[in-house]
Amino acid sequence: MKINKKKFIYLISPNKIKKSFYKDLTNIFKTKKVSFFQLRLKKVSFKNKIVIGRKIKKICKRYKVKFLMNDDVFLAKKLNTDGCHLGQKDMELTSARKILKKKIIGVTCHNSIGLAKIAIKNKADYLAFGAFFASKTKKTKYKANLSLLKKIKKITKTPTVAIGGINSNNFKKLLLNKANFLAISGYIWKNKKLKPIEAIEKLK
Repeated sequence: MKINKKKFIYLISPNKIKKSFYKDLTNIFKTKKVSFFQLRLKKVSFKNKIVIGRKIKKICKRYKVKFLMNDDVFLAKKLNTDGCHLGQKDMELTSARKILKKKIIGVTCHNSIGLAKIAIKNKADYLAFGAFFASKTKKTKYKANLSLLKKIKKITKTPTVAIGGINSNNFKKLLLNKANFLAISGYIWKNKKLKPIEAIEKLK
């Protein structure tokens, strides 16, 4: 998995896809800061996810952004996305690998070196840690810190994704501490002061 320092954003979708979303997504991708886009929709039918996913896939392809599906390995296969993100309660990585073969599979490791070691052993393509800061997108059960990133870097070259409450005020701390990618959602989509394109432009 290539790491491009300028394209450090791992963008996660809003919970609801509005009509304006596709235009916003296109404008965000034009900034060339996004490496990955993850579709995370909890309360949407499989059928609707396919419709939404196909539209997003076209935009991702046009701007060379890797398109990942959250949780659902079968949906990732059906849409032929670039890969899938697995939480600790989702399918085992080894089982997902049999279905998705050489596609990108990343794993949530919360704040645990132990979970990271299992993911590394099972050849995860990236390790996601967090929450580093308080998040409005998800309830924060696990708290990660900067020393965790330093420890991980000593034991593996597997790329790391930092998640949780990341915004224009705190993102540089994570990059300076060698997080390869920053997973961002609420700061872009739920920002009361800035439009999505304005929010992303502050991350520089």
